[in-house]
Amino acid sequence: MYYRFLLISFVTSVTVTGVTKFMTMRFYDRTNELAELQRIKNLSFNDHSRLTVVTGRRRIGKTSLIMRSIEDSPTVYLFVGRKNEATLCAEFIPAIAQSLETFVPNEIRTFRSLFQYLMELSVSRAFNLVIDEFQEFYNINESVYSDMQNLWDQYRKKSRMNLIVSGSIYSLMQKIFQNSKEPLFGRADNIIKLSAFSLTTLKGIIHDHRPDYSNDDLLALYAFTGGVPKYVELFCDNGALSVDEMINFMIRENSPFTDEGKNLLVEEFGKNYATYFSILSAISGGINTQPEIEAALGNKSIGGQIKRLIEDYNIIVRKRPILAKEGSQTVRYEIQDNFIRFWFNYFDRHRSLIEIKNFVGLQAIIKADYPTYSGKMLEEYFKQKFAESFQYRAIGSWWDTRNGQDEIDIVALKLEKKQAVVAEVKRQKKNFKPELLAAKVEHLKRKLLPKYQIEMVCLSLDSM
Repeated sequence: MYYRFLLISFVTSVTVTGVTKFMTMRFYDRTNELAELQRIKNLSFNDHSRLTVVTGRRRIGKTSLIMRSIEDSPTVYLFVGRKNEATLCAEFIPAIAQSLETFVPNEIRTFRSLFQYLMELSVSRAFNLVIDEFQEFYNINESVYSDMQNLWDQYRKKSRMNLIVSGSIYSLMQKIFQNSKEPLFGRADNIIKLSAFSLTTLKGIIHDHRPDYSNDDLLALYAFTGGVPKYVELFCDNGALSVDEMINFMIRENSPFTDEGKNLLVEEFGKNYATYFSILSAISGGINTQPEIEAALGNKSIGGQIKRLIEDYNIIVRKRPILAKEGSQTVRYEIQDNFIRFWFNYFDRHRSLIEIKNFVGLQAIIKADYPTYSGKMLEEYFKQKFAESFQYRAIGSWWDTRNGQDEIDIVALKLEKKQAVVAEVKRQKKNFKPELLAAKVEHLKRKLLPKYQIEMVCLSLDSM
């Protein structure tokens, strides 16, 4: 069977007590990103130094992609742990010396001096420098960024370094490179933001590991992981690819998912994370307008936090009825990361069950609720499927702002003029009532799309 995504072997090495062992992993998708990184590497090596920033949420596969793009070329990989600067340099020196087979002075104790040494070295030889968790310099020595800016400006045009930096705290990486007040603003030649796997890729992965999968299994993989590679990998590697298997694998003692949501977000939010968590918990539970959220939080004003969750953290999105004006106050908020949405719905909401290790009870709650929860996720699945078809200029939902009663799951405006698709989403097609949808469509046509030719469809598990 042929898939549109790239399927290759990714070979990495791990050294244990002096013995190098090779592990072969499947490397899916990322065709465009891989090609772009390789293009930049060639330019860096043959012309002059380039700086590339790779961003994306944790577990999205940034490091794997970077290392795949530069395999078989001289590479220095530096992981910035939260340590003293001199300690970090002492760790980096032997790594650099070994990777480039060169002498590095042991007396170097600052990253500025180390980066200058590497920039000077790249004048005479081409190599990759990968700095992972780059945002951690904020906690170690913030002046590193201005030092790097000065040295980069000095050496860039006369050196051949392929510099790639990545980080898992999205808000800080955005600040470092896209805030005009920061020293490295405007220095990145390319910023590559990694997204989750496409639906096509997800289908390919589950088919490779479970050829007899059901559409409900595929929906569960989408609903629980959102296509985040690390989570998908965990399910595949552990043979958990049916709905029940996935739930049982997630909900158990020592599960890697139990604290994942908290670990993902606490570093982003900092010490004031409690209010952000309360907002996300409310949204995940269906409380999705600002007045409702503020009421749920004891009438606490949350406008600033909402703004940051959208603009700085990229965790929630504003949803308006399709074609509503940008300034419209008819706004609902949604968590756009499937895993975080799921984590708040079940792990955070039922923390008391986890504390007493009642995993059987939590499994039962999720399995009983799954048909309802997955129904909403099925709607998101089809919106993404529509988007990935590249046949539409706008995709959203619609509801009557006056009564809130007439609501349509999906309204998609085609590229062709005055044509639209309107869809009702049901897990089971037998529950579809075409006459009710027809009445809603007539209302929609009068209010918003009077001259449109509208196709009405029911989308269900069978349509995936």
